Amino acid sequence: MALNYCSECGSHTESRWIAGLSRPRISCPRCNIDLHEHPQILVTCFVSCGQRLLWLRRRLDPKSGMWAIPGGFREPGESLREAAAREVFEETGVVLDADSLSFYMTGTITFINQIYVAFRASVPDLTCEAGSEALEVAFFDNSELPWDEVAYPEVNNSVESAYADLATGHYAVYHAELTPERNVITPVQSTLE
Repeated sequence: MALNYCSECGSHTESRWIAGLSRPRISCPRCNIDLHEHPQILVTCFVSCGQRLLWLRRRLDPKSGMWAIPGGFREPGESLREAAAREVFEETGVVLDADSLSFYMTGTITFINQIYVAFRASVPDLTCEAGSEALEVAFFDNSELPWDEVAYPEVNNSVESAYADLATGHYAVYHAELTPERNVITPVQSTLE
């Protein structure tokens, strides 16, 4: 992902070497500032009701018509929990108290320059309603989920971990690394609920 234009003035950027650094920096010759290609922060929440997880059939591209766990990008001024709760509500109509979300997973997706942070929450019933970004929403248990219609099968190991944790009531905290060469999810801490 290259920054071709300055975010301050709109001028074309250039690549320049700065003494002591191992790679060139993108800079604006007009503003005389260095620009940074910071990763996007993606938030998601695994919302359960019993042994079922909340899913949405995406209305928007990419992957329109496919099933995904609710999530999206953090907006300015939001905490990670607030962003996850907002995304769940916007996409599925499920209201979550941001303070009640439990940290669940974090990871890097290097080839699209994203960091994701996932939370988990539970709700007492299956009430949900498709928001403007969803064609439909539903809770699926592991055997009901249409696995061949999952929008991002490259992260199915995260989903499988969530279903396994639901089945046992034993929840780990995970770290994931998703690169073009590997997809690894590693438990880093365990709790029993």
